[in-house]
Formats: sequence, C-alpha cells, structure tokens
Amino acid sequence: MIALIQRVAQARVEIGGRTVGAIGNGMLVFVCAEPADDAVLADRLAAKLLKLRIFSDADGKMNLALADVGGGLLIVSQFTLAADVSAGNRPSFTGAASPEQGRLLYERVVASARARHPLVHCGEFGAHMRVHLVNDGPVTIPITLRA
Repeated sequence: MIALIQRVAQARVEIGGRTVGAIGNGMLVFVCAEPADDAVLADRLAAKLLKLRIFSDADGKMNLALADVGGGLLIVSQFTLAADVSAGNRPSFTGAASPEQGRLLYERVVASARARHPLVHCGEFGAHMRVHLVNDGPVTIPITLRA
C-alpha cells in the first residue's frame, strides 16, 4: 500500500461543494492500494499511521503520535499515488489495484483506524473531491508498505 501523509493544522474534503470530512490539527493521509495488497497490509498501514511520531514535543522534536496530541485523521483514497510516468508524459495507473479491490482495502484502512482512534474522517472512494489543507511544518511523508 502507498500512503502520503501530511501533518496539518486543518484539512477538509468537499464533494460537490459539501464538506464530507474535516479535521483540525492532525494528519491528512492519501491512500492507494496496489494489486498485491490485502487486509493484513491495510491493518498494518492503519496501525503505522496511528503510531507515527510526527508531532512536536515540548523540545520541538518529532516525538509524539496522533493520540498524544489529540489529533484527527482524515483519510482520502487516491489511486494516482501509483502513477508511472517512466514511459512518456501521460501517467499510467496500472500499478493501482482494481477499483473493487481498492475500495475494499481503502474501507479496511478506515475501519481499522476507527477501531483504534476516536477522531477519523474520510473522503468518498471514487468521487471527485476537493481537498483543502493547511500543511503544518510543512511535513509530508511518503510510505510504501509491502507484504
């Protein structure tokens, strides 16, 4: 699975002008499933997100996890993270899971995160979304997990 994490002061997702998910301080995470991914990997990703220490402690060091700062988690599906531009200028997305598999694994990440953390919001799989964010730092971290 591929994830792009952004530490945010605030973030929201809109679909058709209506807000479907919003958080204040926390993490905005874009998630992409790949064909070899499974539910175990989706659960590992959710656990990793919640344990990731990317928030500053009193000394300004990245030492705190999401729960330590009472932050929110906003999870958005984004198959374009699997883009391959090695053969030309038009991206190929053959590295992304099928829409059916992608939906199942995205929903698994969301459910797994919700089982572990009280403040989890999400976008809508397959929808055209507008994501608004204020990156804090900026801190942006890519993660790729493989079985």
